[in-house]
Amino acid sequence: MDRGLTGHYVDSIAGGVRCEAFLPDPLPPQPPLTLDGKLQQRINHAMLSLGRLDAISTLLPEASLFLYSYVRKEAVMSSQIEGTQSSLSDLMLYEMEGMPGVPMDDVQEVSCYVNALTLGVQRIREGFPISHRLAMEMHTALMKSGRGIHRGPGVFRSNQAWLGGHRPDEAVFVPPPPQHLAECWAALERFINDIPEATDPLLKAALTHVQFETIHPFMDGNGRLGRLLIPLILVEAGILKEPLLYLSVFFKQHRQTYYERLQQVRVTGDWEAWLLFFVDAVAYTATQAVATAQQLNKLREQDKARLAELGRQAGSAGLLLDALFQQPIANINHLCQRTGLTPATVGKLLTALEKEFGIVNELTGQKRNRIYAYRAYIDILNQDPL
Repeated sequence: MDRGLTGHYVDSIAGGVRCEAFLPDPLPPQPPLTLDGKLQQRINHAMLSLGRLDAISTLLPEASLFLYSYVRKEAVMSSQIEGTQSSLSDLMLYEMEGMPGVPMDDVQEVSCYVNALTLGVQRIREGFPISHRLAMEMHTALMKSGRGIHRGPGVFRSNQAWLGGHRPDEAVFVPPPPQHLAECWAALERFINDIPEATDPLLKAALTHVQFETIHPFMDGNGRLGRLLIPLILVEAGILKEPLLYLSVFFKQHRQTYYERLQQVRVTGDWEAWLLFFVDAVAYTATQAVATAQQLNKLREQDKARLAELGRQAGSAGLLLDALFQQPIANINHLCQRTGLTPATVGKLLTALEKEFGIVNELTGQKRNRIYAYRAYIDILNQDPL
């Protein structure tokens, strides 16, 4: 639906240059959303896909093991949208105090994303609403190290930002001036918390994401925090038990359409076009997550069955495989801590897993401080389905 401009422009100054900044109208959209047959059908499909995704947390023998790596994959993809170059392997090496092969700032930023998500979910489970306090806590965690330290952690920006273009008066989009951020966020917070009326959680997540990106409240980290709000809203609403829905891969692959839909909402009020894109992203991403979980579960079962050839050592080898399933890149010390096995036993089993079964491979080529990777597991996570 073409509602026209979904806000109004105000005069502002950025870098000494006069420009027109956009102040969005509060949510929900007016006139109300038009959920015609096509859109409603796609919403239903997305909800069905979310139901299957949520079932993973009860159907998988060790859902937490899948969640560990899947969250980290999302952290990598979300951070890559912002320009970092670190990989999933780099992050896992960093987390076990290995040496990543990329600039330290990159991998620290990705690690901070994991921490911010973990904190957000923890607060939701403690009964905290999605509020200014929670947003500031998460932003502080997101910007705690790397380049983010100097980019205003946990505070709204105090300058006029602009997106696209080399001058603010020629920018693709100029978000609200800093003096309007508190009122814009307060209105969004009321909407998120169903004041004065409730909104369907999936639609709420979709509308909130656009509004947050439009407000652009922070100096840095807006894209990452805006994407984190999506699974948080669904977890808070009970649609998902675990934060397993991550749209960064879809948004990255369809980046041009993504930005076009955001801008289309602002200048024409066509929320329905955005919703079609968003619920398709949800349905596709949820379906891919289910497929990935099934592949990983199948891999684990197959590799455990192969370990029967080790005879009396099969039980210990199974413990080692479980530890690698939880942390697919690890050294002997970490594996000893996770399994309770001795270094000598772990070393012997790793040699068997590498030489006899091809399940792991050693990454350093050194005789000491060796690091092992569960390569097939990482390859499944790194698959690009699009």
